[in-house]
Amino acid sequence: MISAISVGIGILLLALALWTVVVRDTFAAVAGFIPYGLLLTLAWLVLRAVDVALTEAAIGAGLTGALLIRAASRLHPTEAAAQAEAPGLGTRVAAGVAAAAVAVVMAVCLLRLPDPAPTLAPEVARHIEATGVANPITAVLLSFRAIDTLLEAIVLLFGVVGVWSLAPDRCWGGRPGLAQAVGPNDILVYLARVLPPIGVVIGIYIFWAGADHPGGKFQGATVIAAMWLLVMMSGLRDAPPVSRRWLRVVLVLGPAVFIALGLLGAVMAGAFLAYPDGWAKLWIIVIEAALLPSLAVTLVLLMVGPPQRPEVSP
Repeated sequence: MISAISVGIGILLLALALWTVVVRDTFAAVAGFIPYGLLLTLAWLVLRAVDVALTEAAIGAGLTGALLIRAASRLHPTEAAAQAEAPGLGTRVAAGVAAAAVAVVMAVCLLRLPDPAPTLAPEVARHIEATGVANPITAVLLSFRAIDTLLEAIVLLFGVVGVWSLAPDRCWGGRPGLAQAVGPNDILVYLARVLPPIGVVIGIYIFWAGADHPGGKFQGATVIAAMWLLVMMSGLRDAPPVSRRWLRVVLVLGPAVFIALGLLGAVMAGAFLAYPDGWAKLWIIVIEAALLPSLAVTLVLLMVGPPQRPEVSP
């Protein structure tokens, strides 16, 4: 039976989704999107999809919400002019018809699915023990769908390159973001001294537990990235220049290890990203351990934006 909590979450999700789409003010739309992501996290928990809930809270509501807030602040000077250009009646009708058509096509496709719907779940269940990990999400993402996970990491890396390309020529290779000036007795400074050690330990634990329990590299990397951002926001540490060699090495470390083991699998197991018998769990842990710092640094650099200050030689 559907509980009252599930019905309430569903109604609130629909209301927030409608608000986010209809409202014209950018900050108001972002203000609706962030609680929408948090409610979606609760919805996944109700469905007992803990891994998906953790990812939604960390990436969906957390990081994406922060990026949208930053984008909204940059769009604020031109927002009034954009709002003045209201679309005509014909454009609105066409958009409504197109949206309705997409909804109808999706509904027809779902209703015409065979019963039972085609699924590879039984095949995965029969072969999941070969991966050596008890968490089915980790097993699927790093074994049966490893190429998707590799491409996700590469897409994020290209995203960082795209953000850097927005930097002025004079700032290329410099420090991203603006220098933070916070008083030494500010509460943010106190939090930046107390929380990061705890947050880093929690992030590493979430990563390590992901092999057999809900968690993983993406969730752990998001927590670690948040701690680094907190330290930079407090002014205790400045953002590193993007020209630093160690920074670029960490950025490419995860995808490079992933590709290297994939090629090694082609030699030892006969297929790219295949794992030799008895080595699957070890290789999965090595890949996730390499991806953890790469993802954390990638998320931080996506958040702080393009270089805005030239590097000053000491």
